[in-house]
Amino acid sequence: MSQKENSLVDKFGRRVDYIRLSVTDRCDFRCVYCMTEDMTFLPRAQILSLEELYQVARAFTELGVKKIRLTGGEPMVRSDVMSLINRLGKLPGLEELLLTTNGAQLDKYAVPLKEAGLSRINISIDSLDAERFRRISRVGKLEKVLAGIDAARRAGFDRIKLNSVIMRGYNEDEVIPLADYALSRDIDIAFIEEMPLGEASDHSREETTCSNEWVRGQIEQKYRLLDSAEKTAGPSRYVQVIGKKSRIGFISPVSHNFCEDCNRVRVTVEGRLLLCLGNEHSVDLREILRGENSSHDDLKEAIIKSMDLKPERHYFYDKDHAQPVRLMNMTGG
Repeated sequence: MSQKENSLVDKFGRRVDYIRLSVTDRCDFRCVYCMTEDMTFLPRAQILSLEELYQVARAFTELGVKKIRLTGGEPMVRSDVMSLINRLGKLPGLEELLLTTNGAQLDKYAVPLKEAGLSRINISIDSLDAERFRRISRVGKLEKVLAGIDAARRAGFDRIKLNSVIMRGYNEDEVIPLADYALSRDIDIAFIEEMPLGEASDHSREETTCSNEWVRGQIEQKYRLLDSAEKTAGPSRYVQVIGKKSRIGFISPVSHNFCEDCNRVRVTVEGRLLLCLGNEHSVDLREILRGENSSHDDLKEAIIKSMDLKPERHYFYDKDHAQPVRLMNMTGG
C-alpha cells in the first residue's frame, strides 16, 4: 500500500486517527441513560474474543490510528481484559491508550493499567450523593467510585477526567458540587448532554436533557471561565477555570453539532464498525475476522473502504432522519 492508501480519510476530507473499541456490552452498573432496567446481553459466541479485538486494534494502528480508547459497557468487568490491555500498550505506532470506566474497579486496577501503558483515564460520576448516585446507576456504590478516583490519582496518569451526564429531574442541582470536587483535586471534568441513543425505560430523554449552555451558566455563577482553543482527540470543548489547574469540558451532541472535524469511529464488541455515533452506517468486521479465507489485509481493506460510508453529521432529535435504536452500552461509550 502507498502512504496515501495507508491512511483513513473520509469523503469529507476528515482523517480518522482515533477509535473507540468496546470490549464488552456488560456492566456492573445499570445507569438510566445507558441501559434499560432489564437488559439482555449478547451471547458469548457473538462477541469478539480478546484476540479478535487485538487484531482489530492492530489493523487500525497499521492504518495510521494513533489513539485507542477502550469502552464498554464497563471494560474492567471483561474476564482477563488486562491481558488485552497489556498487548495493546505495546502496539507500534500507538501514541495513546485511553480508558473510559465507571471507576468501581480502579482500586484494584489503577496501578496495573498505568503499568500497561494507559496514559489517560475518564471516570463517569453523575452525583456525589450516595442515595442519588444509586438512583441514577440503579446498583452502583458511590464509595467504590470515589475510592477508584483516589486510586487513579495515586497511580499518576497523565490526565484524569471525570464525565458527568446532567439530567433535569435527576442531578441538575449538582453542577457546582461536581465542578468543585474536580477542581479541588486538580483533575478535569466534562459535562455531557444526555445522548438520545435507544429508548430509556425510566424517563423521556427530551424532558431530562440539560443543554450545556445552561450548565455553563451555572458554573459561571461561581467561577470565571476562559474559552480555550485547545483541541483534544474527542468532542469536548474546553474552558480554563481562572486560578485553577483543571479544565472544564462540554460535550454537546444535542445543542452543538461537533461533526465538522470528527476524527473518530467506534467498534462494538460484536464487531460492528460504526462510522458515526448518531447513524447506523456500519461494516461487519466480525464476518471478516471469522471468515475461513479472510486475511489481515482483507480486514484492513474493509476498514479503508468503510471511510466512504462515514456520514457528514448526526441528526439527533431531527424527525426527518432515522434515530439510532441501540443503547449506549451496545454502542461503546
